[in-house]
Amino acid sequence: MIYRSKAPLRIGLAGGGTDVSPYCDLYGGAVLNATISLYAYASIELLDTDDIIIEAIDRKEIEMHKRNSQLPINGKLDLAKGVYNRIVRDRGDMPSGFKLTTFVDAPAGSGLGTSSTLMVAIIGAFVEWLNLPLGEYDIAHLSYQIERNELQMAGGKQDQYAATFGGVNFMEFYKEDKVIVNPLRIKQKYLHELENNLLLYFTATSRLSSTIIEEQQKNVNNKNEKSIEAMHQLKEQAQMMKEALLTGKIDEIGKILDFGSRYKKQMAQGISNPKMDELYEAALKAGATGGKISGAGGGGFMMFYCPGNSHYKVHETLMHFGGNFHRYQFTNTGLISWTI
Repeated sequence: MIYRSKAPLRIGLAGGGTDVSPYCDLYGGAVLNATISLYAYASIELLDTDDIIIEAIDRKEIEMHKRNSQLPINGKLDLAKGVYNRIVRDRGDMPSGFKLTTFVDAPAGSGLGTSSTLMVAIIGAFVEWLNLPLGEYDIAHLSYQIERNELQMAGGKQDQYAATFGGVNFMEFYKEDKVIVNPLRIKQKYLHELENNLLLYFTATSRLSSTIIEEQQKNVNNKNEKSIEAMHQLKEQAQMMKEALLTGKIDEIGKILDFGSRYKKQMAQGISNPKMDELYEAALKAGATGGKISGAGGGGFMMFYCPGNSHYKVHETLMHFGGNFHRYQFTNTGLISWTI
């Protein structure tokens, strides 16, 4: 038997960073994101031995361990081992040895929520195999707990919920890990237009988001007024984006993205850099009306809103910078799992 799962990556359209503690605990956070047709995959194949084999094909990493021991957290394949350790601790020994194989359609550090999405996919495969009684909120919260609390990986809360629920969602974040996911009913023609006009560009670099996020958290703890005010404005940006999408004011999205991009840089150092600033300005000169760095910043993907037919000129202009564009579609489903 093989137990499989996949979960979609996401693009954050507005409010990114306000889902990170302690900001959301103190002030409440709001994020608007949408899942896209890039995925994290996990497969569990049962073995006749007591071995546990974990392989990340895209990262060319593999480890073998004996069944029912707590696996070492050592910086290699920690997401998978963290899930295994938590499930064993909660429900007891695994019924057999197995091989867990994973793959992600985008590189780590790309700003599309790859780590959290992979965590959700891994949990999904175990839920499918062991028939664990976990709903969508349970899976997203468990993923957050393992990644942020047990593995001590810095980050926010939106990625786990986006990957689990899927679709276009307005999410609210409060103290004590309270999260409310509000699915948005957006007319299909508005989503088609957004998909047509919103270019997803990979800068051919990746970054360690935890460093940027840790500084952002430090700024809130130290009551850095400039940083906190920037987060307040980004929370307002999420409301603006929600209204524009629901009412079909799609060509306002570029300005809303630009509004957020200016404030995002004020949350912490390292969110942008001279190369990314040059990319951004070149896109605006070519016809884009706004854009943003995906995820925590510092590298990875950028997105640009290009009204009318301006995306052809923006595409041509940015190709000279050495990155590449990724085609995508919005998806309306989150985590799915099945058995073969």
